[in-house]
Amino acid sequence: MIDKTVAGTAEAVAGIADGSTVMIGGFGRAGQPVELIDALIEQGAGDLTIVSNNAGNGDTGIAALLAEGRVRKVICSFPRQHDSWVFDRLYRAGELELELVPQGNLAERIRAAGAGIGAFYSPTGVGTLLAEGKEERTIDGRRYLLEHPIRADVALVAAYRGDRWGNLVYRETARNFGPIMSAAATTTVVQVDELVELGALDPESVATPGIHVDRVVAVGYRPWIDEGRFVGGVDVNGSPLEQSPESSVAGAAR
Repeated sequence: MIDKTVAGTAEAVAGIADGSTVMIGGFGRAGQPVELIDALIEQGAGDLTIVSNNAGNGDTGIAALLAEGRVRKVICSFPRQHDSWVFDRLYRAGELELELVPQGNLAERIRAAGAGIGAFYSPTGVGTLLAEGKEERTIDGRRYLLEHPIRADVALVAAYRGDRWGNLVYRETARNFGPIMSAAATTTVVQVDELVELGALDPESVATPGIHVDRVVAVGYRPWIDEGRFVGGVDVNGSPLEQSPESSVAGAAR
């Protein structure tokens, strides 16, 4: 009987080694596997390379992992915003390496890894500092750069519902990088709000098939989703955000 479920988040992240490349899903807080990140902090792995859209917000999630000194390098498209003070401090101090990748290229490099594509040409970054050291080719009169896939040892992903085979459905924009990261890692670890019986998921709604998933842990309904608030969110002055369920930002997180 195939059963990829594990009892808790500690078991879910067990075995992640020092020096691993770890993909972390999410677009800001939407779809970020905070409970798995917290478990990884407790687990103790260090010298990590993190692949994510963002480099952390406030003092929770990825930012907390950075603050613990567990990360050597970040590969992302959007490292800095008003509450990314942890990344900013470490980067300015020379304690963190950054590989900046335009968002479309980041997504396609991850997708290419899962699809078995050796490399691809993209026009993004031509003529900028991001082109340094990259092969350039002109196709139909337009200049392109050769981009290579990004693969990972582990992907940490958050989904809405899953079954014991690892089939996953996501909640609206929280889907973001989950499907492509699940396919691009050697080991994919997923936290779900709800674990359901086989057959309960509409096959047409499954965005990540279980073949890409290795471990599933149910973390229950998270208050920051149900109540429409970002836990750890702050405004430009560093004060905690109070958001109503009707707010557009909260709606994006759902």
